[in-house]
Amino acid sequence: MNHIAVIGGGTMGRGIAYTAALAGFEVTLQDISEEALGRAREYIESLLEESKGKGYISLEQRDEANKNLSYTTQLKEAVFESDLVIEAALEIMDLKINLFKEIDEWAPVRTILATNTSTMSPTEIAASTKRADQCVAMHFFNPVHRMPLVEIIRGLDTSDDTVEVVKQVAKKMGKETVEVNEFPGFVTSRMNCLIGNEAMNMLMEGVATAEDIDKALKLGLNHPMGPLELADLVGLDSRLRNMEYLYHQLGEKYRPSPILVKYVKAKRLGRKSGRGFYDYITESKGKVK
Repeated sequence: MNHIAVIGGGTMGRGIAYTAALAGFEVTLQDISEEALGRAREYIESLLEESKGKGYISLEQRDEANKNLSYTTQLKEAVFESDLVIEAALEIMDLKINLFKEIDEWAPVRTILATNTSTMSPTEIAASTKRADQCVAMHFFNPVHRMPLVEIIRGLDTSDDTVEVVKQVAKKMGKETVEVNEFPGFVTSRMNCLIGNEAMNMLMEGVATAEDIDKALKLGLNHPMGPLELADLVGLDSRLRNMEYLYHQLGEKYRPSPILVKYVKAKRLGRKSGRGFYDYITESKGKVK
């Protein structure tokens, strides 16, 4: 297992690429957008420099990680000699299915195909390929280089060998793993979406400010990050897609909070847009309107 192709240059894709390159894998990061690839390269190089400056990695590790990385807009080029492909595209089932069809056509027969989905069915995604036994979900967490967990989710036909290989890859990246049998939302997303959605409902109802809701869960329940802060970090559009999928699959308790729907319509998407439940442009705390 030497070469990993990461498909999608957004927040998760660039984080996975950074972590894999630092662990010693050869990594090709692919995105259809030159602009997105440019931002990903800038982010990775900046993070490597910052990590070296803080003493987390050596000069040699920084240089080796940069040497391990390549970037392309061509999917075929990215996967053609890969041992593992990790798809980190948007949480849209049709998009993932279409990507897996293409990857299955171009990747070597030995290649394992993994999706970084946080909620969706690896069985359904794998069914679009001729190698369902070599398909699996590897759910990384944001920020990838700091979060120690990878959820490994078996599809209906995922082989034991495939699970063992991706466990070893995650271990080489410095991650702990949990193995999950497929069910919508897996373990973490089901819990996280419920907590976050209830926090949004409380904010909408005027129970407390966003800051105090987050502070209560951090100090009272020992959460490392408040649910509204976390939603802003993930992206409110991504969280809405997750909630809509879980609502469709699991029913009423996952109905998206009206304030989440409203904020996404208003393009208040969190950190990436500069404003969500908090204002990241002025660094002041957001208020419900």
